[in-house]
Amino acid sequence: MTDTAPRPERPRGTRQPAANLAEWLSGRSDDELADLLRLRPDLAVPPPATVAVLAGRAEQRTSVMRVADGLTSLHFSVIELLALERAEEAPVTFDVLRDAVNGRVPVKELRRVLDMLRARALVWGDDTGLRLVPAATSALPWRVGRAIDGATTLGEDEIVAALERIEPAERNLLDTLAGSSPLGRTRDAAPGTPPDRPVQRLLAAQLLRWIDDDTVELPHEVGQVLRGEVAYDPASLRPPPVRTTHHKPADVNAAAAGEALELIRHGEDVLAALGASPAPVLRAGGLGVRELKRLVKATGIDETRLGVVVEILVAAGLVAAGPPDPPVSDTGDSYWAPTTAADSWLNASTAHRWYTLAGAWYEMPRMPWFIGQRDSADKPIAALSEEGRAPSAPEDRRAILSVLAELEPGDAVPPADVSVSLSWQRPRWSSRLRTRSVENTLHEAAAVGLVARGALSSPGRALLHGGDTEAQMAQVLPDPIDYVLVQADLTIVAPGPLTADLLDRVTLVADIESAGAASMYRISEDSIRRALDAGMTAAEIRALFGTHSRTPVPQSLTYLVDDVARRHGRLRAGVASSFLRCEDPALLAEVLASPVAEALALRALAPTVAVSQAPLRAVLEELRAAGFAPAGEDSSGALVDLRPRGARVPVRRNRSGRTRAVATPDAEQLASMVRTMRAGDLAADTGKTSGIRSDGSRASSAATVAMLATAARNRTSVAIGYVDAQGVAMHRIVDPIGVGGGQLEAFDPGTGAVRRFTLHRIISVRPVE
Repeated sequence: MTDTAPRPERPRGTRQPAANLAEWLSGRSDDELADLLRLRPDLAVPPPATVAVLAGRAEQRTSVMRVADGLTSLHFSVIELLALERAEEAPVTFDVLRDAVNGRVPVKELRRVLDMLRARALVWGDDTGLRLVPAATSALPWRVGRAIDGATTLGEDEIVAALERIEPAERNLLDTLAGSSPLGRTRDAAPGTPPDRPVQRLLAAQLLRWIDDDTVELPHEVGQVLRGEVAYDPASLRPPPVRTTHHKPADVNAAAAGEALELIRHGEDVLAALGASPAPVLRAGGLGVRELKRLVKATGIDETRLGVVVEILVAAGLVAAGPPDPPVSDTGDSYWAPTTAADSWLNASTAHRWYTLAGAWYEMPRMPWFIGQRDSADKPIAALSEEGRAPSAPEDRRAILSVLAELEPGDAVPPADVSVSLSWQRPRWSSRLRTRSVENTLHEAAAVGLVARGALSSPGRALLHGGDTEAQMAQVLPDPIDYVLVQADLTIVAPGPLTADLLDRVTLVADIESAGAASMYRISEDSIRRALDAGMTAAEIRALFGTHSRTPVPQSLTYLVDDVARRHGRLRAGVASSFLRCEDPALLAEVLASPVAEALALRALAPTVAVSQAPLRAVLEELRAAGFAPAGEDSSGALVDLRPRGARVPVRRNRSGRTRAVATPDAEQLASMVRTMRAGDLAADTGKTSGIRSDGSRASSAATVAMLATAARNRTSVAIGYVDAQGVAMHRIVDPIGVGGGQLEAFDPGTGAVRRFTLHRIISVRPVE
């Protein structure tokens, strides 16, 4: 049996300093190489054949930029100090770096940062010769040397005062730099320029920093004040302090649960409104302003919040664009309407319904708070439009909520402090995580129920850390109650969330007036008629309140129910297409004499029966509009519930369009890749001249086959050179099993599997000593 035990790790070389990154990586242990692939998963796609290939990828600018997104200002400050010492060209000792830090960071912390940079192969070498990957300098989020120059000598109050003294033209110049690049090219920076020029005046006021005769720079703190942010230097070696306000975790969770219930209710209202009247899709995509305002009127939801709810419903797959069923028009146009998945969502548990919406918001590559802002053409951005897309949105939300997750449960932080903290933790993201963006994201997180009172809720913490989010929300949601409070003004107060069965019956017999932790409903003649139309009897309505009301049922409610029930159903409609029957010939005669009879084409069949070609629902609606109170019945005479169920569109596979991050390989995959690289290195070292004669010609195929057959018989390993179908040359140490049919079958210890190699693609073979 072939020995598949892992090869011993190579010891790290200490005698001679490595000449390049590939040589230094070759001296790293297998665990260290696996850690590098874990920290930079893009290096593992496709799996590198040798350590040299890994080193080449690690030095590529694109890969360096990707890993640099996760570095803090302290990491970048160390990179900057090494760059100033030209570490990408020649080795720099640790003592030189320590002297450059000049005690601003403890030596222990400095070594920790260096180890992190070495683990990511951005810095390599030991303390006697530190080297910097050249592309790391270009990843700096500021100009090289800016952190050494230090922050502006002006404080925030002094900057504000200085800005109040400048001219409008000077302010416009600063606003342009604050909204774009802080570096500006100008001839007025050169010495000898008249001091009354705007650039010279700003330099004198320390609102600009001189770089050279053609370049000036806007100090970072000045740009922050211009944008209405807290002034802080992100290149500081120390993380900024944050102001916290503590709330009881139970209070935070209670407020979050209330927002969760409100989100669910608003989602139900939007689904009902779009089901009753689907909204046409704009020609350019999205939901039109007019349709959004129509939904505001139909649901009573604030327009800003409505935009967030609609975006979440679409991200969750509960609303989609397509031809609805039943069709709205004969043209086959697309409409925004609930999907068939909405029905199962409506019947799910409260915690599951919330989790569906919250998870959709957390992962959707869109920014709902973009809605209503002006695009590049100065037009308002529509809901669900392409302009609302933001592929970085999930990472931004995760970063923002992570700041709250680092605090104690119940601790709240102002959005400005969250932005400042992120500018230090993720300086390369600071331009998109400014105060305004953080504030809007936290506002959405609060509307979803992940944040409350400025602190992260328990369900929010579970979602961020991969816990059982749905179970956490189920724990913080108030227990449903099975009672209401009926009041003398015909209103019903629900002091908490109602049980599903009671909620269905209450919403059938009453209209909601205000929602929240405690909801209020109002009973009216129309709402009672709606319940009767759905099949409830007057006795059942009275029993509903008598059984579930903790307060005495007012006599006025009993009178109202009996009065509506007495008049309800005296006139009955059926399918003939439709028919009308009535025990009172005079009432039916009155209907036939009214204008509605002509509209419905009613025809009397008997003193108490008439028929119509109109659908039953249309007959009921027209008669009610004319002042009559018919009830629908089926062929057996039983009342039928004819409430519309709403339009639906088919469920489609959710295509978020988000660019997925490279998946991190697991431990077994990482170990396999490291074995493959080690085997590739060994094969490259032992097989560079194998199979090649002294005159440079290649060995015959017969000799290759013979050597492979011998290795298979003797169960010995060989180093082969192989060119795959894409023309990529590689070296492998393999254990031949058999040769035949133009192929070599061999066990590859690098992959831990048996592979087949085409013989004519094998360019070299050599026994492994």
